[in-house]
This record gives sequence, structure tokens and C-alpha cells, in this order.
Amino acid sequence: MHLWLSEQSYWAQGRLREKQDAAFDASRNYGVYDIETGERVAYGRVVTDGVTFAWLCDVFVTTEARGHGIGKMLAAGVMADLEPLGLKRILLSTADAHGLYAQYGFTELAEPSRMMARVR
Repeated sequence: MHLWLSEQSYWAQGRLREKQDAAFDASRNYGVYDIETGERVAYGRVVTDGVTFAWLCDVFVTTEARGHGIGKMLAAGVMADLEPLGLKRILLSTADAHGLYAQYGFTELAEPSRMMARVR
């Protein structure tokens, strides 16, 4: 997973292995696996307090698996797993998958001026 994210994603280029491992350990981790080979073809993680808020992040589908509904499968599984928690807000950030996430109830922020970020 570290190689996928640090070398092939647009958001985590150069992320150090120890930082990624710490992020894995502090998150709910999800995967989709090829039924024939058992190899992971997609990954995503959720940072959450388990009560009111979650952030879906580091969603990655291998190049070979793209276009086969794997992203939909992953998103559906994550949403189904989080549903019993009754979270008030689930956020994510994407540059290119708005249509995918809209299918699962995600919309643009109603009041983006309320959101702030501190980026290093």
C-alpha cells in the first residue's frame, strides 16, 4: 500500500513509510481483493471518532482494476460499514471522482466558507 500511495497517487507522493504505517494504525482500513489471486486491487481508509465524524481518505484502485466497478464496490462497503455508527458527517477530498462519490450521498459543501484547513 505504501508504494501505491507514495509513488502512484496524486495526493501522497513521497509520503514516508513510517508516516503511512502510523496512519494505517490509526484508521479503519478497507480493501478489495481479486477473488482468483487474492491480491489487493483497491484500498481506502477512514479516520473517525466513531461517533460523529469520519474522513474517507487514501482511496486507491490499481491501474489494472480501474473501470471495473472496484471503486464502487469499495465505496459501498465503506458506507455500509459506517452506517451503523450514525455519523453526522463524513468528509472526503477528491480531484477526479466526484461522480463516484455522489452515488453514495456525497455533495459539495453547502457552506465551504465554514471549512478551513491548515496545510503544511
